[in-house]
Amino acid sequence: MSSTANGKNGTWRNWGGNVSARPAREVIPASVDELAAAVRRAAEDGLKVKAVGSGHSFTSIATTDGVLIRPQLLTGIRDIDREAMTVTVESGTPLKRLNVALAREGLSLTNMGDIMEQTVSGATSTGTHGTGRDSGSIAAQIKGLELVTADGSVLTCSEKENPEVFAAARIGLGALGIVTAITFAVEPVFLLTAREEPMPFDRVLAEFEELWAENEHFEFYWFPHTGSTNTKRNNRSAGPERPVPRLQSWFEDEFLSNGVFQVANWVGRAVPATIPAIAQISSKALSARSYTDIPYKVFTSPRRVRFVEMEYAVPRAAVVETLRELKTMVDRSGLRVSFPVEVRTAPADGITLSTASGRDTAYIAVHMFQGTPYQRYFTAAERIFTAHEGRPHWGKLHTRDAEYFSRVYPRFGEFTELRDRLDPDRRFQNDYLRRVLGA
Repeated sequence: MSSTANGKNGTWRNWGGNVSARPAREVIPASVDELAAAVRRAAEDGLKVKAVGSGHSFTSIATTDGVLIRPQLLTGIRDIDREAMTVTVESGTPLKRLNVALAREGLSLTNMGDIMEQTVSGATSTGTHGTGRDSGSIAAQIKGLELVTADGSVLTCSEKENPEVFAAARIGLGALGIVTAITFAVEPVFLLTAREEPMPFDRVLAEFEELWAENEHFEFYWFPHTGSTNTKRNNRSAGPERPVPRLQSWFEDEFLSNGVFQVANWVGRAVPATIPAIAQISSKALSARSYTDIPYKVFTSPRRVRFVEMEYAVPRAAVVETLRELKTMVDRSGLRVSFPVEVRTAPADGITLSTASGRDTAYIAVHMFQGTPYQRYFTAAERIFTAHEGRPHWGKLHTRDAEYFSRVYPRFGEFTELRDRLDPDRRFQNDYLRRVLGA
């Protein structure tokens, strides 16, 4: 599921298949010193530098025609501090490996997203998140960062050390430096009970506030062309562990959510007129279920069906109205949408360019199957999201620019001033950063 390391003639591609790059050279550093040397050498050669993780971003946030840094040798746990309850990991460590390693040590992150293929630095730098009433994104769980800045020096930051860098660099978009290590807050591993059940769309909207307030982690999927949703409620549990039986897990997570779903999307791509009927069947295929397991086995699920995605963060108070507008738009548009719309939440945080910065947030994600035209759907959805001062996920498709961001992020200027200080020559710039942060 990782991106093509080195396709034909040195071309790099992302997971979604919609972004590619041809860097002048690729560097796979085995240490922080090697990475710093690569940044200094790039400066001597007048080349830009970008680091890329597993390629799970749908934007061109990691592309460059200069030096592409691949962090696959910068992996593993550096340190576990059981007194402070923190763990320090190398930036190239995949979330999947971190979750398994922590569980072995009897530890866990508090919250996580639903995909764990990304590297820790790629996931946090773009603001990857799950859903939570009280617990925020993966970046909101960071206690310290180490990064190589444009002059090749190594900078460490936390709430006490370089706090202004810490406020911004936890979701730094790769614009402030190359993250080499991250210190996360962890807690003793715990159990979650997941309740998944179908619920009518209108009922979810009518009861959204209660569903949000009564559950630590609430999310739902709405199937366009239907009045149906599938809801997920994850709450801490005293146990006992009751994992999904292996055969049932294979049938529901692999066969239905990946295998049959893949075939349904192939049919829908070939014959769009079949999509509403398929949606009706899909929305009824998943029955209610409940299970109890350790966090990463509940929060995360395999995603083998490839897609492209746009996701916007709107103020939580505006989510019901935004979803009603989205449904009306889909119903009237003649569009055929085969992928469910995903809705999650996060509490306000204090990270400069976090999509939840300074406001309680709800996330609405729209997807299209890889290879189907998505522009019309995404453009219409984006018009609705931006009317509610939506903030797009940094790693997912959107058309916004620096002028827009300066309006929806009160601390936008704080970030760009810090970037002027840390990267005056724009060593880490690319076309995407030029658009979203300004030149």
